[in-house]
Amino acid sequence: MTGQPDRWAELTGGQAGEEYAQRFARLAESGHDIHGEAAFCDALLKPAARVLDAGCGTGRIAIRLAELGHHCTGVDVDASMLAVARRDAPSQEWLLGDLARLDTLGPEPDFDLALAAGNVIPLLAPGTESGVVRQLAAVLRSGGLLVTGMGLDAAHLPLSEPPVTLTEFDEWCTEAGLTLRQRYATWSGDPYDADGGYAVSVHSRTAM
Repeated sequence: MTGQPDRWAELTGGQAGEEYAQRFARLAESGHDIHGEAAFCDALLKPAARVLDAGCGTGRIAIRLAELGHHCTGVDVDASMLAVARRDAPSQEWLLGDLARLDTLGPEPDFDLALAAGNVIPLLAPGTESGVVRQLAAVLRSGGLLVTGMGLDAAHLPLSEPPVTLTEFDEWCTEAGLTLRQRYATWSGDPYDADGGYAVSVHSRTAM
């Protein structure tokens, strides 16, 4: 750990839960599909899979995946976001915790899929990114999937410049025993463009 706050906390002050939830509620009311990430993950999973939503925020994706029949655990460091998730889905498992220290999940977690959507990786505390990737890889069963979505330029990030490149991210994944399986430009599965500003990546944990 670096001792530095994560970039998300610097942007929001840890008080963004209600505002974030209202933003997606407005999108849903206007007819936008707000479940693209959940649909993407559901298509990769067998029924009743175990999913870790890492950086789950207000629980939008984990709640939808639970509605689709999966067993979801959400983890986030932002208490204001988790407060919304716990209010909206009190029967689901929501854990307050740092993604660089996932010991709250127990001694032998065994997830089919770990999800880090919503620019989770670029918004981590500087210097912790590779460690978080290792932690996420470690909670996966053999053959389990790490699914990530991240902006690659300022237009797709709440930052003036991207703090993480795909090359760096793929290197961290390789070091953690993960292999790139698929990469797309959107959660709808559009083909990845190396000149584009967003990447949805699917890595798998090497079979043990």
